[in-house]
Amino acid sequence: MGGIKDIIVVGDRVLIRPEEESDQTSHGLYLPAGVRSKEKVQGGTIMQVGPGYPIPDPYMDDEPWSQDEKEIIKYVPLQSQPGDYALFLRERAIEIEYEGQTLLIIPQSSLLILVRKDPLEELQR
Repeated sequence: MGGIKDIIVVGDRVLIRPEEESDQTSHGLYLPAGVRSKEKVQGGTIMQVGPGYPIPDPYMDDEPWSQDEKEIIKYVPLQSQPGDYALFLRERAIEIEYEGQTLLIIPQSSLLILVRKDPLEELQR
């Protein structure tokens, strides 16, 4: 197998590699004990994202016989990107095991915040 790049995430979902639960995330965000236990908030790195929310093509006819065989599907892209760090609601996560790694599939609506590093900041260091 070729790794995580072989996984295709569908719709409005993201694939996350969760980090171990602790009081503070690797990005410096502090999670009080009440938040972690009651809300089940967890953090992790986004590995893959789906294409987004499907929307109808506004130029498509309503007549089924007039449609082209090659129907073009349009999507509203997701806000998250691979490499982002995300805080998310754990209760909506689906846990999978892939090539010895524990990964989570989460709907975009369960993401609370994203931390994105500026690529230019990395180059200036």
